[in-house]
Amino acid sequence: MSTATNIGGVAGERLRQYIERIERLEEEKSGIAEDIRDVYAECNSAGLDTKAIRQVIKLRKMDRQKRQEQEEILELYKSAIGME
Repeated sequence: MSTATNIGGVAGERLRQYIERIERLEEEKSGIAEDIRDVYAECNSAGLDTKAIRQVIKLRKMDRQKRQEQEEILELYKSAIGME
């Protein structure tokens, strides 16, 4: 018999299931974050610039138009302060 009950309109058993699901996903997320750190460490060991890799990954997440917009703004700002 379950010790979780309905209190104040909240189904205890269902709430516990959601919480346990979230906890499992948080554990998986932590493991994935460790794996990502390991890959960046491998990149670093191979002599690659991890900051540049992070930037490339960020850019790849953007759609083409948004990426072009960002690049144009960056070029404009660099030009405005005499960097180009």
